Amino acid sequence: MLEPDGTVDVPPAAAEVRVLEAVQGALARPPVVSVARGMSFFGEHAAGWLAMGAVGALVDRRRRRDWITATAAVAVAHGASVGIKRVVRRPRPDNPRVQVHVGTPSRLSFPSAHATSTTAAAILFGALLRKPLAAALVPTMALSRMVLGVHYPTDVLAGSALGAAVAVAARRAIRKEKR
Repeated sequence: MLEPDGTVDVPPAAAEVRVLEAVQGALARPPVVSVARGMSFFGEHAAGWLAMGAVGALVDRRRRRDWITATAAVAVAHGASVGIKRVVRRPRPDNPRVQVHVGTPSRLSFPSAHATSTTAAAILFGALLRKPLAAALVPTMALSRMVLGVHYPTDVLAGSALGAAVAVAARRAIRKEKR
C-alpha cells in the first residue's frame, strides 16, 4: 500500500512470522546465535565483503581490475538495498513469538542488506576464485538473519535476488570490458 509520504507499506504475512518462529525454534541455540552474531558483524554495511575484495585486489595483481569491479559491485548492491529499504520502510520483526538476538543500525527490514551484499560477493568473488561460494554462503547468511530475528523470509529472499541481479550485471560488465 502506498503511504501519503510516498513510501510503500509491506506488512508481514502471518506465515512469515510462523516461518521465523520455526527457524528460531529449530536453530536458535547459543552456539548458532553466536555464529549468527559474528556473521551479522562481518556483514554490517558490507564491510567484511568489501575488505575481502580489497585483499583480493591486493593479492591477485593479474586480475586486480576484476577484483575492484567486483568489490564496487558489492558496494552498489549494498547501497541499492539501503535505498530500497528507505522507500519500502517495512519495519523489522516485532512479534512476541520472535526473539531478536542482535542490534541493528535501522528499524527497516526489506530487503536484507546482509543477504544482498553476501549474494553479490559470493557470486562475484566465487567466480574470481573459481569456487561455488554462493551455495554455502547465501543460505547461511539468509538463515542467520532469521535466527537473529531481524528479517522476515521475504526480506532475505528479496535481498538475495537483488544481490544476484547486481552480480550478474557486474559479471557482464567485466566480460564486456575484456573484449
